[in-house]
Amino acid sequence: MHYQLVLASASPRRRELLSNIGLDFIVIPGNIDEPLLDGMSPSEQVEALALAKARFVAGPFSDGVVLGADTIVVLDGRMLGKPANASEAITMLQFLQGREHVVYTGVALVDVSTGRDATLSESTRVHFAPLDRPTIEWYVSTGEPMDKAGAYGVQGLGSMFIEGINGCYFNVVGLPLRRVALMLKEFGIDPFVDRSAAQRR
Repeated sequence: MHYQLVLASASPRRRELLSNIGLDFIVIPGNIDEPLLDGMSPSEQVEALALAKARFVAGPFSDGVVLGADTIVVLDGRMLGKPANASEAITMLQFLQGREHVVYTGVALVDVSTGRDATLSESTRVHFAPLDRPTIEWYVSTGEPMDKAGAYGVQGLGSMFIEGINGCYFNVVGLPLRRVALMLKEFGIDPFVDRSAAQRR
């Protein structure tokens, strides 16, 4: 059965990650409020928001599979989403600098025609280098932190501040690709197939 894959995210990093493993998909951002939900663990939080985004985007479709995702940064029990402004980004980076935090990404799939859904979450530990205030202010002035959980991008300028990663690097970028690929296979989209070879046959 042919499935259309829809990425319910405006993140260019997630779009690039899916493209890198050869998937064909369309992008429809899951523009919902992303409040921190009381009484939930970080894993439950990101899975719930990922599923909410996927269900929101799935609404107008009659078939296909929708992929939603959400990422947060956690340190000392404090969950950090995207900064609302430059001042908040500076505060987040001051909090993270010189310490180890955990990045949680939740992924959800919704099969539109059947209503079936599934979620997962992945966690990765990231050790941040010590940063002084001028460096933090310079980084925030570049604009890179403003649309990213924890106010940094591991794949961009923020890579200069990372002293170590324990776990899946791609999870920090925005999608734990190995687990996403296996999850998609369960929903009838097999990233492990050589699609170009299949087309030649």
